[in-house]
Amino acid sequence: MSQPIEVDVVIVGGGLAGLSAARRLDRAGVEWLLVEASDRIGGRVTTDTVDGWHLDRGFQILNTAYPRVPALVDVAALDMRYFTPGVLVRRGGDLHRLENPARDPLAAAQALTSGVGTLSDRLKFAALATKCATVPAAKLLEARETTTQEFLRKAGMSHRMIEEVLRPFLSGVFGDRSLDTSSHVFAMILRSFARGRMGVPAAGMAAFPAAIAGPLPYPQLLIGARTLSIGPGMVVTEGGQINCRAVIVATDPPAAAALLPGRLPVPDMHGLTTFYFGADKAPLDEPTLVLDGDRREIIANTVVVSNAAPEYAPTGKSLIAASVVGVSAPSSASEAVIRVELARLYGTPTDDWDLLEVISIPNALPSARVPQANLRKPVDLGDGLFVAGDHRDSPSIQGALAGGWRTAGAVLSWLGAGVGAAR
Repeated sequence: MSQPIEVDVVIVGGGLAGLSAARRLDRAGVEWLLVEASDRIGGRVTTDTVDGWHLDRGFQILNTAYPRVPALVDVAALDMRYFTPGVLVRRGGDLHRLENPARDPLAAAQALTSGVGTLSDRLKFAALATKCATVPAAKLLEARETTTQEFLRKAGMSHRMIEEVLRPFLSGVFGDRSLDTSSHVFAMILRSFARGRMGVPAAGMAAFPAAIAGPLPYPQLLIGARTLSIGPGMVVTEGGQINCRAVIVATDPPAAAALLPGRLPVPDMHGLTTFYFGADKAPLDEPTLVLDGDRREIIANTVVVSNAAPEYAPTGKSLIAASVVGVSAPSSASEAVIRVELARLYGTPTDDWDLLEVISIPNALPSARVPQANLRKPVDLGDGLFVAGDHRDSPSIQGALAGGWRTAGAVLSWLGAGVGAAR
């Protein structure tokens, strides 16, 4: 399609933040255009279907407790497939189960007798999860901010509990093995984990951004249009210049900084790598995340995705995902190491598994080191230039959605107060 030469607002980037911003602007009756460089919307939240396998761009889950999720989509219409609300921890020759009593009260007795951490650890963690789930979010953000590691220690978690359970689990969530992530971010993530269910749409994670975009007028989504430059009142793409009143840059942070030189600092980014394997037989008969309690720190977590979502694998096959912190270039050596580690974690040979794909994402998540305060960073850069994304809120799907929605609100205020009402 040919691109218009003038609109009220141009949104650069068709990921979750850009789509969320478009939904709010569209609801307000503003004339907007979204330009996306790739051939699909969704940004990182996308799915490749290869020979009957659904391979998300890195292992991702959708948390139903994220406030912006039900506000933007009908979760039931996504045909969700859910994972177990707990983890299995490999320690020595055994797998130990740990479930969150805040999510499943019937799991309380099992949590008390689990071989994970000490009894005191499990009681304190259950109390912490319950507190984060029930205390108002604003109050959680008023607490003294520190690193996640320090926060866990002050909450009474033993060294063993942190190293065997929490570090491997949270390193996969934050892409941060050091646990330098803000305690405010951790508290909000724990709140969502305790209150919601974690799963994936049957058709793959790409179904989620597609559902967000569903109510939007398709002609205003300009796909395959790479943005070359941005300035006050204009966006230049490969198709020419678009004049506008305001610009929302909703790309990943490095790309946003490149488009807005001198206006936006680039946060440190955390990388993640996912190894996808196909097997004739599942190495585990339940959809539960497996953590490495032996502290080898090679695989952050692994799960048989098809146990939750059979649609992710061809009939009679199983899909296994293994997440690694950092960027790992595919090689025979790295594959061999991952196979050995997976064999140990699942207690079964992996030699006959097929390596389907290795997905390395250098800029998977922005770091969220102290201070993060109330998690909201400025989005108005002046001159009608705005920025949206999880780097302006929390590093999560919720942060991207909330960031886009908040930025659209700032644009609406600016249009009304600064240059007259939007057409």
